[in-house]
Amino acid sequence: MSYSILAPSQSKKYLRMAVAAFFFVQGLSFAAWASRIPDIKNMLHLTEGGLGTVLLALPLGLMASLPISGWMVTKYGSKKMVLFGAILYAITLTFIGFATRTEQLVIVLFSFGLWGNLCNIAVNTQAVAVEQVYGKSIMASFHGLWSLAGFVSAMIGTFFISINIPPQIHFMVIAVIAFAIIFTAYKHTMPDSEKNRDEEQPMFVKPDRDLLMLGLIGFCAMVCEGAMFDWSGVYFMEVVKVPAAMKTMGYVAFMGTMTGGRFAGDWLANKIGRKKMLQISGLLMASGMGIAVLLPYMATATFGLLLVGFGVSSVVPLVYSAAGRSTTMSAGMALAAVSSISFIGFLIGPPLIGIIAQVADLRFSFAVVALLAFCTTLLSSRAKLIQ
Repeated sequence: MSYSILAPSQSKKYLRMAVAAFFFVQGLSFAAWASRIPDIKNMLHLTEGGLGTVLLALPLGLMASLPISGWMVTKYGSKKMVLFGAILYAITLTFIGFATRTEQLVIVLFSFGLWGNLCNIAVNTQAVAVEQVYGKSIMASFHGLWSLAGFVSAMIGTFFISINIPPQIHFMVIAVIAFAIIFTAYKHTMPDSEKNRDEEQPMFVKPDRDLLMLGLIGFCAMVCEGAMFDWSGVYFMEVVKVPAAMKTMGYVAFMGTMTGGRFAGDWLANKIGRKKMLQISGLLMASGMGIAVLLPYMATATFGLLLVGFGVSSVVPLVYSAAGRSTTMSAGMALAAVSSISFIGFLIGPPLIGIIAQVADLRFSFAVVALLAFCTTLLSSRAKLIQ
């Protein structure tokens, strides 16, 4: 993948800040929606089962867009597509607040997943290009900005809820902030090479063995991440048996170290190497889950999930970075392929845990996740694209 020569005004610093701004916009928008799910559930009078069904629309939109997004980024360039995707993502966020019927919400959430993933593939393609300019690992810090934006947006949501601001107004405020960031940052994003732009681009490309390996590494890590998002609170309530007020202790520990780990991840990857970083990440995830399983007490389980957060933090950024360096297909198509495989883990992980827990118990299902986490270490050792 090649890029045009940078204009004098486009220093490395401005490129990095511009791409980071788009990661921030994505995190800001997604967390705004997530913070108001209970309110929207009440507004539309949804049951828990009804809400669960509705929420499937977003990942379905994301999955449907994966091959299309890669093709669009390759065909039209990541610079244009990151602008197009980010604008539509922010606009669609406002539509969520105005949905008055369940079917409307399903359509809007499907679109939210669609545009969100287009922006995701485009901005990660941009990040790969900027990383090549720097000549060292900087991908984890971009993903750290996404996590930080999510935290900031959750705080904004909490404040708006406390003063009874409805979701419609909340989402419009976030969209205005997003637009301000988008149009300020866009002019400093990485220009695309015109090479191969007019050639016919296949919409579906089978990933080669190396990309498949990267996808499997991402799959294992995202099973673990999905488990933390959806089951850590339940685990602390039912297995660790903490008071109800402390049920989020493990999730907070996980999120804290995942966010912090992403900001430290680039420094560590540059110091010890990306392959070794991924191997250590897998060991941290597996050992953290193992501690939570073998020693299900509040202090030890919390410590275990702290380790899981550190382990998860750098896996996807490093995998995406490696995919973007593929020599067999464009960065956009490679990222789409690896994202497709990885995200399946995020989707099927939580239901798989529930099924295993139903047959055995929750501790056993977490032990299975620990084994998958260890597979990250084993697969990283064999991945040729990770140096």
